[in-house]
Amino acid sequence: MQELVMNQGMIASAVVLAVTFIGIFTEQIHGMERSKVSSAGAVAMVIVGQLYGFYEPMAAVEAVDWNVIFLLAAMMTVVSIMIPTGGFGWMAYKLAVFSKGRLYLMLVLLGTAVTVLSLLLDNVTTVVIFGPLIVLVAQAQKVNPIPYLLAAALLSDTGGVGTLVGDPPNLMIGSAADISFNTFAIRMGPPVFVCWLLVLVMLRFLFHKQLSEKPAPMDMEEVKIKDPQLWRAAIVVLVLMTILFILHNTLHWEPWFVAVLGMTILFFASKRLLMDEAVEHVETPLLIFFIGLFVVIGGVEHSQFLTYIGQFIQPFAESNLLGATIALMWVGAVLSAAIDNIPFTAAMIPIILGMETQGINVAPMWWGLAMGVGLGGNGTHIGSTANVFIVTVSERLARQENDPSLAITPGLWFKKGAPVMFGTLVVATILFTVFFDWFTIPVN
Repeated sequence: MQELVMNQGMIASAVVLAVTFIGIFTEQIHGMERSKVSSAGAVAMVIVGQLYGFYEPMAAVEAVDWNVIFLLAAMMTVVSIMIPTGGFGWMAYKLAVFSKGRLYLMLVLLGTAVTVLSLLLDNVTTVVIFGPLIVLVAQAQKVNPIPYLLAAALLSDTGGVGTLVGDPPNLMIGSAADISFNTFAIRMGPPVFVCWLLVLVMLRFLFHKQLSEKPAPMDMEEVKIKDPQLWRAAIVVLVLMTILFILHNTLHWEPWFVAVLGMTILFFASKRLLMDEAVEHVETPLLIFFIGLFVVIGGVEHSQFLTYIGQFIQPFAESNLLGATIALMWVGAVLSAAIDNIPFTAAMIPIILGMETQGINVAPMWWGLAMGVGLGGNGTHIGSTANVFIVTVSERLARQENDPSLAITPGLWFKKGAPVMFGTLVVATILFTVFFDWFTIPVN
């Protein structure tokens, strides 16, 4: 392959990329939402691309991975329909009752419920559902909600790595590399399960003091499902969607179509359901953020800057694939903890695809990337979108109760989350090293 030389177009696209990423990563400093920043970056990239002749508006539209956008939007809509039924609140109440005041058991039960939902609904959506519910359950027993909120985020971040639809970076990787739902679950499920069990054990020691307290008798009126018919229909639809996700390759259906099919069935499951209500809880800013980010990365890819970067990584991957995979996992984890896992994933995907075109078996690198950015999200309060939401819930509660100790600070998150991140990364590294041949099997 002829060596690429840096040119003005590459430099211009790299500058737009850098400014956009800095704007995204410093969201809490300047107060401008990252969806606004990614939109501005997308517009700037198209203008710069036209000036230097490497990007056009139509190419920007084609750069958006609409599989990811449609899948996220459909799954968010399904959850938006389910929330008003009261079924999730009923579920949380029943789990709290079943724990009978044993706080670690309650943490395990709530964490398991969040994780199971994260395997299908994505971890961001799951903590949006369970965050407020955890606060209500903790208040009813007069215990500090922080261990349970942190557990929900850490366990959903970890468990969500196990399936194609469990974490936004997984959606991006699966769509770009054409990885099926089954392949993703078979490769990532076992190591993620081991890491998830480790997180549960570590939480017992990290919150030993809080989990040893004696809670008050639960002062909470029994929660009932407000719309049992729609809740039951939604459960049936989720089961159907799971089956269709497993069969999507056989049916020649993309995952987004399965999600849209489930969403459409739910639209007609209740005559009283209005479309305004059905999309009430859809995170539109997150979808806008993704679209803008795809356009920015598409521009950098068209300028060949990512190919230029990839040619320096390629020799290492060719000579030591295991080392390159482990390095990618750890670099991805550390950077994801510092800057959010979605932008890093978006930047790495074209580089790995470029190495694939040069004949390198990049299968293990896909798994290393997914594992790294997923587990790395646990390290800091901004490591994943789910973390940011949980912190927001705690800050809101601290203001309501006029008790600053109820807020999850960056320092507190790092104190609890960083050990979890490094512990699970060590376990993942060992598993990847021992079973590396398993991860080198081609993804399709």
